[in-house]
This record gives sequence, C-alpha cells and structure tokens, in this order.
Amino acid sequence: MLTSTATPTTTAKSVKAPPVHKLSKIPFILLLIVVGLTFVFPAVPKAVSPAELNPADIAWMLTATAFVLLMTPGLAFFYGGMVNRKNVISTMLQSFICMAMLTVIWVVFGFSLAFGDSLGGIIGNPATFFMMQNVLDGAPWSLAPSIPLVLFAMFQLKFAIITPALITGAFAERIRFTSYTVFILLFFVFIYAPLAHATWHPEGILFQLGVLDFAGGTVVHMSAGWAALASAIFLKRRNEPTHSPAMITFVLLGTGLLWFGWFGFNAGSAMGANSLATTALATTMAASAAAALAWIFFDGLKGRKPSAMGTCIGAVVGLVAITPAAGFVTLPHSIAIGVIAAVVSNLLVEVRTRTSIDDTLDVFPCHGVGGMVGMLLTGVFATKSVNPAIADQGLLFGETKLFLAQLGAMVGVSLFAFGGSWLLLKLTNLISPLRVTCEEEQLGLDLSQHDEKM
Repeated sequence: MLTSTATPTTTAKSVKAPPVHKLSKIPFILLLIVVGLTFVFPAVPKAVSPAELNPADIAWMLTATAFVLLMTPGLAFFYGGMVNRKNVISTMLQSFICMAMLTVIWVVFGFSLAFGDSLGGIIGNPATFFMMQNVLDGAPWSLAPSIPLVLFAMFQLKFAIITPALITGAFAERIRFTSYTVFILLFFVFIYAPLAHATWHPEGILFQLGVLDFAGGTVVHMSAGWAALASAIFLKRRNEPTHSPAMITFVLLGTGLLWFGWFGFNAGSAMGANSLATTALATTMAASAAAALAWIFFDGLKGRKPSAMGTCIGAVVGLVAITPAAGFVTLPHSIAIGVIAAVVSNLLVEVRTRTSIDDTLDVFPCHGVGGMVGMLLTGVFATKSVNPAIADQGLLFGETKLFLAQLGAMVGVSLFAFGGSWLLLKLTNLISPLRVTCEEEQLGLDLSQHDEKM
C-alpha cells in the first residue's frame, strides 16, 4: 500500500524541504498557455467522419489503443519491483508521468511533428495538426484508411508515451525527477518524433528506403535503448550499485501487464481487424514464450537456477525482438527470433556487469539490443507470403536489399539516438542538474524527490 508521508514531522526527519527553484513556476505557466491556446484553436470539427469507415476495425483499434496504454503501468510495476525498496515510488512515477506529459504534448504539437506534412522526410510540420486541428474531421491516415484519424492519433500516442518511460530503468535510483521531465520533453521532440516520422510516415526517409518496422523495434526500442546507454554513462554509477529487488511479485505482475498490452502494440499495428492482426498476435505470443524459455534454459547452462526474474526478463526481450517483425514473419520464425534475441541479450547483460556502466535495470542489453536483433532478423525472415505489401523479402528468401536496408538503418539510428541523447542530457543538465545529491540518493528518491514511501 502506498501512503503519503508528507507531514511536517516526517518531512523534518527525512529531508529538508529544498528551496523553491527560480524555474519552478515555468511548468505551470506553460500549462496555462496551453489552456489559453484551447480558446484560440478549439479544433471544432466541420463535418462528421466519412461513412466508409469500418466499424469492426474501429472497435479493434479502440481496444488495441487501451491495451497499449496499459503497458506503461505494466512497465512501472516491472521496473518498480526491481529497484531498491526506497526508490519504488519514484521509479514507478517516472513511467506514470509520461502518460500525463506526453498526452498534452501530443495534442498541442506532438502528433503533428510525427505525422504532419513531411519536411524533408525527417520531421512533420508542427502546424499540420497543431492543437489537433483537422483531426476530428480529417481524412483517415493513408495507411489506416478504415478508422478515424483521431483514433490513429490516439493509438500512436501510446507508443510515444512508453518510449521515454523505457529509458528510466537505466538511470533508476539517481535522477532528479524535475530534470527527468525536462529530458523526456527534449527526447520526444528531437529523437522520438523524427524517428517516428522517418520510419512510419509514407514520405519519411527510412520508409522511402524500404526499412521495415511493424510496431516499433526501431522507433521505440532502439531509440530508448541507446538513450538508456547514454544516460547510464552520463549519470555515472550509483553510490551503492548493487541491491536486492524490492518485490519480485511486482516484476511478475508488470510482465503480465506488458505481455497482455503487447498484443495491442503489435496486433494493433495492423490498423484493423484483419488477418494480419491475427498473424501479429500469434507471432508475438510465440516469440515471447520462446524467449522466456531460452533465457532460463541458457541460465541453466551457466549453472544458475531457473528464476522468476529471468523468466520475466526473457519474455520481455522476446516481445521487444518480435515487435519490428510481427507482421512480416511466420510463426516458426518468430520462435527463432525469440530464442536468438534472448541468448544475445543474456550474453550482453553478462558483459555489461563486467564494465563500469551502471545501466541499473539493463535497458540497453534488453531493449536496445533486443530491438536491434529484431530489426536485423526482420531482414532475414520477412516474407511477402505473410505480408504482400512489402517490396522486398529477407535473406532467407534469397533477397539482400531488405537486409542491407535494415542494417544501414540500424547503424544510422544507433548513431542518431545515442549521439542525440547525449547532447540532450548535457543540455538538460545545464537547465537543471540531472543527478541527485549523495544525501538524496542515500535517503532514497521516494522521500527525497516526492516525500512519499511504501
């Protein structure tokens, strides 16, 4: 049970209230500006949605959208159960705050940055859908013609929400909460939105090159993974880098919610209630199950007992790896993707522990590397027999163009996401220090950042 400890007595014993920062008024002022904009840009629809929309597709996409939102609370439990008990609330809140912040940003200009009229194939025009103008009554998205544009926008919002939340596992237990909110705003504008536009907009540069990313292996998991690695290096090691997980039952619960929500993540990316959605659902299930087994079986080869943590981490790695491939590969090949990704990520976790990099919850070896493995294996296993819409098939079917496109994009996105995130971390640190003090870290972020405890 989470209880507030924000009483004068408890606060005095825990940590002195910090002085009010000179920039502390800015967030509320910005929110008031947004409220003012709602009067200037009410986005009142001029007409009802076209009659040719498909009710079954709408029903499924409404459901899938809710599924994907559930993944962020699932991630909160997944990460929250792994950290030290004194940092559980802070770690979980870092995921929950993304649901609030990214939604407001998305409505104001975020959707437009990702899916507005293309500016050089790199970013969307922020004026296209500013304050959701022309969304309620707009023509359906070209790649989702059977559902309203606003539903497509809300579905894509959920991807934008969970991506910065994934990064939090890398700098858990040592980041200042207010500085974190600045960073996720910058990350969305300069990393996530350009990648989403380049990959999923028909005029995006990666889309034009034939790069395949069915549901976010590149846009979501690679970007988050490389940002996580940059964050772990930039913030340096914790003062106490080892700890016992606060509650493994939280990890199990979080994994279940993630697995459940991932069916909306992948099957929803078919953009309709169709056979492709069923294929994506099936490959998602198979890959995750295979990866969970591969993780604990591989641990067994190293003399370790099968663990709940290992099973959960393996399952999530499988979900990550199948994400870019879910609508392009067969069921047997999804099992291969899950096993390969689990083994590679397991080895990378082992390598990471021998370095000085303090990626608290191994976000880069699991999400970053899992996303890269999935992206490359899409270039191996993708087939027109599963998805006739693709222009090229994978290496296994005798073609090389797709694999080379996937490989080139992997290198380019890696450099962009890591380098860009590093610069944004430096900029954030100039605006507001990222790292908590030694005293705050020792006390725990739940108390030092939020005056709350479990």
